[in-house]
Parts: sequence; structure tokens; C-alpha cells
Amino acid sequence: MLQIDKSNLLIKKTLTERIFPAPDAQLKSLDRIISDFDFTNYHVSTLEDRQLILLSVYLQCWNDLTRYGVSEYLKLKYQKFGEFLTIVDDTEAGYNFSFVLDTGALASQSDEIKQELIEELALLKRHAIASAFEKAFSRYDQLAEQFKDQDTYAEEIKGELKNEEVLVIKYRGEDECIYIKPSFDRVTVIFSTIFKDETDKIFGKVFLQEFVDARKRSVQTAPQVMFTQKEPPLDIKNAVSKRQDDDNKGYVTFVLFPRHLTKGERRDNCISYIQFFRNYFHYHIKCAKAYMHTRMRHRVRGFLKVLNRAKPENVDDEGKAIDNRKTASGRKFDVGRV
Repeated sequence: MLQIDKSNLLIKKTLTERIFPAPDAQLKSLDRIISDFDFTNYHVSTLEDRQLILLSVYLQCWNDLTRYGVSEYLKLKYQKFGEFLTIVDDTEAGYNFSFVLDTGALASQSDEIKQELIEELALLKRHAIASAFEKAFSRYDQLAEQFKDQDTYAEEIKGELKNEEVLVIKYRGEDECIYIKPSFDRVTVIFSTIFKDETDKIFGKVFLQEFVDARKRSVQTAPQVMFTQKEPPLDIKNAVSKRQDDDNKGYVTFVLFPRHLTKGERRDNCISYIQFFRNYFHYHIKCAKAYMHTRMRHRVRGFLKVLNRAKPENVDDEGKAIDNRKTASGRKFDVGRV
């Protein structure tokens, strides 16, 4: 299956053309708005000094991320580029976070640093959402250290873990959220999603069953995957907003074990892949439906050809065949004439 790229390709292309210009290219003004999944918008524009580029981002779930320290996390993530990348305190109107990139100061840097900066800025949305995951994983580290020598089956410890805070990211409004609940031996990530069509629910169940079967067959180190419809899992029962249940609403649960939460590249990859699961999930549902419709149309065209070949010859009232063949000049054949 095709995996959706975690970086924004248009941001990458825009910055690459600006930072690695053609030899004879003139320094032009820039004003580009880019829309991404989950109602995310970017604005890339030049200031009065055309060597300064303003990059702003808007995320629908920014207010949720603010509670989990997104601004501090982004400042820490981009501080190594501080010589030529500045975080703007006075954020651009209509956006949540803004950078100013000094391409003049960047010109003296090596191509490796320039390319690394482009890659990191193209991952801006990924890093913003990752702030909540990093907080949950840090809490998991604390709980694992706290309860490593204790009896976790004790009732008081069970009650304490049950009341652990659930981190909520409303990345597509109230109806579709990400719920993250850390514990001492796992981190549970739950996606709520809406299936707009009845067939989407069927395809979704098939895809999720494949996740389960793949884990049983060969990928035994993969996270545990569960699916419930309409009713939220017990882990997030208190965190789900008190809205009317929707028959088209489903909850996909991933259980991340310590092997997935190892600090370093493995943890970063886990965050990158799991936070874009909803887009990946619905993208492949739509692709599967489009493929099936294409195959159905192909089969219908084949059936029509068979039916056209099976049409009987024209006959008169007495059941005799009428010969409608004509010569090139348009004259009919005279049947029976030698």
C-alpha cells in the first residue's frame, strides 16, 4: 500500500526554488497559500526585503496543542537554525505560528544545512502535532520509572492509572479527534473518525481486519489494533464530548508497547506514522472504491460487447432472415440470383 508522505511537498518545492535558485534568476516577490490535509493552511510570502521569507501555519487543533506546549516544542526543534530562522512573536493574522527565514544569511551555509532546513520546515505540521505525542511519551517514561518495582495489580495503583489524563487533539473538529492515554507499560492512541458513506464502513472494517491478520501472520511486533463502532472505548469514555452518538462514527485503537517507544529514531518514526493514520486510512478507502468502480465499468463494457454479438439477425413476419447486406455503391444483394 502507498504511504502518504509526512512532509508537505509544496512547501519543500517552494523553499527549494528560493534557496537553490537558477544562476540567472532574479529575486522576485513571493506570495503563496498552500492547503494541506486536516484543514491546515500555510502562507509563504516575502517581506519588504525580498531576502526575508515569512512562513506561517494554521492548524485547526492549535488551541489543543497549546495546552501541550507546542510553541516551546517548535522553538526547541528549530533552535539549531537560529542564525537565519527567527520565530515571530507577532504572528501573522489568521495563522497560529510564524517564522522569518533570512535567505541572505543562509546563502553562506553548506548545501547540507540548506537541505536539512527545507526538510524540517516541510515537516512543520508533523512537528506541531508531535508535541502532544512527545508529552504523552514523556509521561509514559515517568510512569514506567515510577511503577517498575511496584505491584501494578494493586487496587490503589489501578485506580491511579485509570485516572491518568487523556490528551485530546481535535484535529478535524469535535467529531474526529486523537486521544492519547499513557500508562506505565503502554501508550494507547485512539482515533475517532466519521464514515460519510455506508460502504466506507465496510471497506474500513476490511482494512482494519487486514491490520489484525498481518500482525498474527508475520508482523508480530506491530501495535495491537482494535475497532469499535459508535460507542467509544472505555479508556476515553470520560474524555469524549457529550454529543449524540453517530452510527457512522468509529474508533480505531492502537496500543503502543515499550518496543515502539524506544527513544530515538524508532520513537520519532512511531510519531510520524501514527499521527497521519486517519489520512492514510481514508485515502486507501477512496482508492479501493475507485479501483472497484473502474473494474466494474470494464466488466460492463465486456458484457455489452457480448450482448451486441449475440443479437439475432433481422427476420420478417414469416421468420425468414432479411439480408440487409449492401455493396460498396449502396446496392442490395439480390438473394437467389446467380
